[in-house]
Amino acid sequence: MTRYVYKFFSAMGLSAMLVAGAAQADDGKKVSIVDDRGITVEVPAQPKRIASISYFADDVALALGIKPVASTYMTSGRDPAFLLGLTAGMKQIGQRAKPNLELLSEAKPDLIIAIRRYTVGNAAQLQNIAPYVAYNMELLEESYKEVASLSKLLGKPERGEQLNADFRKHLAEFAAKAPKNVHPRFLIMWGGATPFAFHTENTSASIVAAIGGDNVPGPKSPGGEFGIDLSLETMLEKDPEVIFVYDSGPDRPHESNPIWSQLSAVKNNRVFYVGDQWVETNGPIAREIVLREAAHYLYPDTFPAVDVKAEAAKLIPAELQN
Repeated sequence: MTRYVYKFFSAMGLSAMLVAGAAQADDGKKVSIVDDRGITVEVPAQPKRIASISYFADDVALALGIKPVASTYMTSGRDPAFLLGLTAGMKQIGQRAKPNLELLSEAKPDLIIAIRRYTVGNAAQLQNIAPYVAYNMELLEESYKEVASLSKLLGKPERGEQLNADFRKHLAEFAAKAPKNVHPRFLIMWGGATPFAFHTENTSASIVAAIGGDNVPGPKSPGGEFGIDLSLETMLEKDPEVIFVYDSGPDRPHESNPIWSQLSAVKNNRVFYVGDQWVETNGPIAREIVLREAAHYLYPDTFPAVDVKAEAAKLIPAELQN
């Protein structure tokens, strides 16, 4: 009798699971997307639990009024001001270049949005956790496509298109207001013994160039990388007038090189240690803030200083800020 009851309820349980699964399959509509790997991915039509490997998905989702459940970070223990520190309320799943897949799985995402170059090696493992979409997140022209694409995936395509249209308008307005006969030589770099600098097509560099800056590394070669190792000797030859350094912490080996102190930007106190938005620039919040910061740093007499959190608060709905 006991064995019969066990079999009965086991069968009932299995039936319930199958019915639930069938209902989920019926109700769970899917949409297809071809991501920047060239892979077709089936994702839920209305994903509810977004995990972000990079700050890009956090940026887009927050601008759309959606709070992701999990996020990587750029620098451990630092919640980016350009996202109002809201990543502190998301499950932390490691540094963006080395996401912890166990922690990611614990977050139970129904969609993973990732930076392509750091995740192609473990794509199969990510896909086993949840549908995984990878974007390049490198160039300004990609930014418009990526924002539109992710906004559509998150069910708010009109808002995504509006965010793109607004930024194009603001970029043109700032460029029109910038001094016309001044083109400061600039450089955007990661610090290090041999700094890594961004070519003009990279999103942050494109924004600075669009408002009149002259990028020292210049454009990338066809099919080439978005950045280049740039020795301090080469940097001295080009002698940038304004330098933006991604502030990744207190370790700044470039400053101990005697060449560093010879640069015009250093002599004139025009070296600016900038926040995460200058590296993760492809989202709608980051690029708006970089535009305003760049304008002030290039032309301080024309454009005011920027309160990063105040600018972010204009784009993130109030209900998410509380």
